[in-house]
Amino acid sequence: MTLKSVCVYCGSRNGREAEYADQATALGSALAQEGWRLVYGAGDVGLMGTVARAAQDAGGETFGVIPTHLLEWEVGKRDLSTFIITETMHERKKVMLMNADAVVVMPGGAGSLDEFFEVLTWRQLGLHNKPIVLLDVLGYWGPLRGLLSHVVDHGFADASLLDFVQTGVSCEEVMAILRRALS
Repeated sequence: MTLKSVCVYCGSRNGREAEYADQATALGSALAQEGWRLVYGAGDVGLMGTVARAAQDAGGETFGVIPTHLLEWEVGKRDLSTFIITETMHERKKVMLMNADAVVVMPGGAGSLDEFFEVLTWRQLGLHNKPIVLLDVLGYWGPLRGLLSHVVDHGFADASLLDFVQTGVSCEEVMAILRRALS
């Protein structure tokens, strides 16, 4: 059986609620315990650093991708199993998705939204068929899910768009979704 890899998009900040970091820790640990590689943005700050350290602490494989211009800002985590430096953000996103079997989106800011919409658009266009799962900690992604329904309701996307995104409210729910999808 080939190694499964899960790309995690998440904030380079911790956010205001401790539960965000708690779920990042749980997710990193759970991925490692499942024997799945973490693919992420290679930062050592915010939820990115938390999920990576948890995966490493649990003995998991880590695959980080960071563009040159963010090495200092996101504190490139060079002790990963694989550490890749790209020239641009576009390359970063492409390399991350190419090296993952599924995507999990944790709470985050504009960067996480950009990553989410890019993989969703690519899925809608048939460029990949990978599961996309929102880890909806404390209802964080409720407005995003509402926006997607709004887009469909107003005729700017087919209802199938909503089928491309699954949601779990905890690490346990997200792992159950991933196990079904990756089995």
